[in-house]
Amino acid sequence: MFRRIKNFLKEVRAEIKKVVFPSREELIGSTWVVIISTLIVALFLGIVDMILTRFVKFLLR
Repeated sequence: MFRRIKNFLKEVRAEIKKVVFPSREELIGSTWVVIISTLIVALFLGIVDMILTRFVKFLLR
């Protein structure tokens, strides 16, 4: 059992060495893309929600 754990950890270490982490600039750029995309989607969904709310209220009168 300990041999399997040791082998697993050895493989994990080998895989971690293959990982390419983003630079600080790439990370900051990606973060801005996520923030802006989230704001655009939130704005769109807010507008659609407001329109559908008014439409339903109109139908229920």
